[in-house]
Amino acid sequence: MKDFLKKDWPLLLLISLPPLYLARVWGELPQRVPVHYNLSGEADRYGDKSELWWLALLLPSLTYLLMLAAPYIDPKKRLQNMEGKYQNLKTILTVAMSALAIFMIYLAGSDQQFSMNYLVLGLGALFMFLGNYFKTIRPNYFIGIKTPWTLENETVWKDTHKLAGKYWFAGGLLIIIAGLLFEQHIQMYVLFTVTLVITLIPVIYSYRRFRQLE
Repeated sequence: MKDFLKKDWPLLLLISLPPLYLARVWGELPQRVPVHYNLSGEADRYGDKSELWWLALLLPSLTYLLMLAAPYIDPKKRLQNMEGKYQNLKTILTVAMSALAIFMIYLAGSDQQFSMNYLVLGLGALFMFLGNYFKTIRPNYFIGIKTPWTLENETVWKDTHKLAGKYWFAGGLLIIIAGLLFEQHIQMYVLFTVTLVITLIPVIYSYRRFRQLE
């Protein structure tokens, strides 16, 4: 327990920030707040401000708890062997979800529209980060390119994630460049196209690599 608290106390602090922030601004929020936005960044559904508690409590907490539990319920027990690298991955994802929850609470109390540019840049950065980590992920059932062929053969897993890491990093960089240089409709086109490409290519490659080895 002592080692757990020593290692995870910053994450426990992180997941407490959104509800603390919501409690701080609660009195300043209108009774009805935007709780969903369309692709144009316009609020298309309003709800009671009490709905924000679900966002503040569940978004970062569920992310953290899933990442915490995954190494213990992984049948191959490979995530436990990643040690510091898995801890870094857990930290980044928890930071991202806590920041997103705080940002959505902030928007609910302001008159600003939700800019899809924030989403595009955030996803681009996330893709780059995940691409950088793909080559370090051990075979498991929770994180990574999980196809029947990568799960069946460790060499296929390793080669697929090495390839996927390059595509995801480059794809994330391309998304960020589009988010900085182009208008919103072009940004969304680049985002969807890149996401489709970096998802499909590793799947196809894993099948072909498996067939080569077989």
